[in-house]
Amino acid sequence: MKMDMAGAASVVAATIAIAELGLPIKVTTLAPMAENMISGRATRPGDVLKMYGGKTVEVLNTDAEGRLILADALVKVAESKPDLIVDVATLTGACIVALGDRIAGLMGNDEELLSDLEAAAQRAGERVWPLPIPAEMTEKVRGNSLVADLAQHNAERWGGTLYAAAFLQEFAAGQRWAHLDIAGPAYNEKKPYGHIPTGGTGHSVATLVELARSLV
Repeated sequence: MKMDMAGAASVVAATIAIAELGLPIKVTTLAPMAENMISGRATRPGDVLKMYGGKTVEVLNTDAEGRLILADALVKVAESKPDLIVDVATLTGACIVALGDRIAGLMGNDEELLSDLEAAAQRAGERVWPLPIPAEMTEKVRGNSLVADLAQHNAERWGGTLYAAAFLQEFAAGQRWAHLDIAGPAYNEKKPYGHIPTGGTGHSVATLVELARSLV
């Protein structure tokens, strides 16, 4: 639980900071969260969900519930036609395997936005690394289910971070969108280093504030 809500905590904290700094931009923040406890209504592998916006998704891994609620939030926020969308989530263990526990993965559908976010992270002293969303991952997201529009999880072990981003991209509704997978740096279980404490790090808060500054 300490990691699962870190993305929501980061976007809420960034929103408060942007407001307190008086930056003259409009920010809409959604913080989707879910309790994945067992019950008679728990999601099961093979279930088909109708998402907000109408797309159907086959559930293949019940531990990947975060991308389901995040997908709904992306559709919801895209309805307002914002200038850009940035989501932050502790989405995949695969991102920790790829980049370690101090670097966040950066993905999206707009090169200018990705470049701006990378520059904002550098100014903020937070480490991010760009990763691709290759066409073959989009093909898998759309083709791995025989009973739904999209498959929530990859049947293979490889490229889990890229697959999750490709899944989320299906819900960005063509808006300029970027995704920060902070599964690695969101929580530090070791000794403090630099300005990073032991425990929750607040990764991406400073990056989002710097991005907001750049838009003024």
